[in-house]
Amino acid sequence: MAQHSDHHGDGGHDHGALADLLERDAEVFAAYLDDLVAWVARHAPDDPRAIVDLGAGPGAGGFALAGRFPAAELVAVDRSEPMLERLRAAARGSDLADRVRAVRADLDAGWPEVGAPDVVWAASLLHEVADPDRLLREVRAALRPGGLLAVVELDDLPFFLPADVGRGRPGLEARCHEVVAQARWNAHPDWRSQLEHAGFDVVGQRSFAAEADPAPPSAGRYAHGYLSRIRAAFADRLDPDDVEVLDHLLSADGPESVLHRRDLVVRGTRTAWAARPSGADEVTG
Repeated sequence: MAQHSDHHGDGGHDHGALADLLERDAEVFAAYLDDLVAWVARHAPDDPRAIVDLGAGPGAGGFALAGRFPAAELVAVDRSEPMLERLRAAARGSDLADRVRAVRADLDAGWPEVGAPDVVWAASLLHEVADPDRLLREVRAALRPGGLLAVVELDDLPFFLPADVGRGRPGLEARCHEVVAQARWNAHPDWRSQLEHAGFDVVGQRSFAAEADPAPPSAGRYAHGYLSRIRAAFADRLDPDDVEVLDHLLSADGPESVLHRRDLVVRGTRTAWAARPSGADEVTG
């Protein structure tokens, strides 16, 4: 499960719950997002006028980029209409309303009508598409000369819990992560070689470690969202005792619930790749 997992496809998912999860991620890791966008900006062309956010979800990453580049239009692309409605509502509630255009498109079906972007942002999206090599070639063809593609992936799911939650065997969250890894949720390669094969020069690659300690008030809802998705998807693969502990952690009102715990510490890492079409002049930002 990636940061934007499932929002690229409709698939019957609860888009409201997923949008909540993505928005909590942006709130909890706001400092990380600021650092990431600043890093992307250093590789971007001067004064970009068009940004495309692929698999935009509720828009946090694209909005952060649009805030960094006040002259740019943001084109937010997603397959899910409920996600785009959420994004449009968020734009209307901000100062970006006249700079955001939402485009519903299935990236597995081909490149959408989004014009010629200066910057393309693809966060937790590339591993979700059926043919990432084709999509990379299409991005390469669409970018203006000197344009930038920024690819971001989660290295692992976030960690929230102490090793001993006060019930059951210690190490519950590590066991949950192991089951998720075995199912290859969020599995992705180092995209460098595929970017180069598609005609890009990788001009930057960096890991971003993020930690919220103490956790902000929204961390409880964030933890609840992630652990609920793990519980729903993998209850049959987890030890029954671990499922019982998860149920206590996910209760609405119980004292052990993640919604009320004060010992949460949110940790996670992402890797980002900055790439320009091969042969483009060096750009500093």
